[in-house]
Amino acid sequence: MKVWSVVTPGPIDSGPIARQERPIPLPGPGQVAVKVRCCGVCRTDLHVVEGDLPPHRRGVVPGHEVVGVVWAVGPRADRFTVGDRVGVAWLAATDGSCRFCRRGDENLCEEPQFTGWDRDGGYADVCVADERFVYDLPAGVDDEQAAPMLCAGIIGFRALRASGVRPGGRLGLYGFGGSAHLTAQIALHLGMRVHVMTRGEQNRGLATDLGVDSVRGAADAPPEQLDGAILFAPAGDLVPVALRALDDGGILAVAGIWLSGIPALDYQTHLFRERSMRSVTANTRQDGADFLALATRFGIRATTVPYPMDQAQRALSDLRHGRFAGAAVLVND
Repeated sequence: MKVWSVVTPGPIDSGPIARQERPIPLPGPGQVAVKVRCCGVCRTDLHVVEGDLPPHRRGVVPGHEVVGVVWAVGPRADRFTVGDRVGVAWLAATDGSCRFCRRGDENLCEEPQFTGWDRDGGYADVCVADERFVYDLPAGVDDEQAAPMLCAGIIGFRALRASGVRPGGRLGLYGFGGSAHLTAQIALHLGMRVHVMTRGEQNRGLATDLGVDSVRGAADAPPEQLDGAILFAPAGDLVPVALRALDDGGILAVAGIWLSGIPALDYQTHLFRERSMRSVTANTRQDGADFLALATRFGIRATTVPYPMDQAQRALSDLRHGRFAGAAVLVND
């Protein structure tokens, strides 16, 4: 089978990934092999490929927004049968025994594994996954729509919860890519007022088309103080900007796994009056199930840009340089 492998992490335009031939992987105990129909292109993939996230395994296959059909099942795997349509997401495994797993916070597991970082992901013809961490996908969502929901949607939903904004509240979104445009739709359906701060005319146009309450530049102040905000852009210099926009008691949730350096904060200006900042490290499987249920109920639609699987390098470069709005999806023929 054909895969994309991270050969030497570095700037995407230097060619850090290569197209390779590998044997088709077979599922082990409790695993399923998934024939990949499509795979979303997430900014986390870019961080892995460019080395912002230190390599966990040499030659790993990126991709963790995988939609496909079960091709084979391993011993003692009984959740799915051959031919079932499934999704493989970022969280690939947890130890199930650390103090965080025991209390239900598997997103903070001390020994987690992640698809496309620790385990080979979906930039391939076939990938193998632990069936306990595989999602049964809603029938009403097609493959290309479902792909970005498996990370961009789930992590954005967890970040929305972390922001503490309630129905009727005022939410700010900093950056408006694949995750933010799904989160905005959920927030609007929940009755929130949504203000988008982002760079790039295409992103601003998409936000406007989705019906958000205002669209401004990335460093601009929103038209009203915010009850909470989510920072999607991996730009630490936007942290003080977003904190200044919060009302008393507001929370800034940082949704990315990687963030550039944060400038010095002034206690009185940025944090006093019980404003706070928290990170979103990963998601639980329950986050995923809850998001997919809401996405189906509300009819959430991803804005997608399809690329053939053999053009993964171009898709990642286009993501890096902001050449499209929404989410890129690699499609197998």
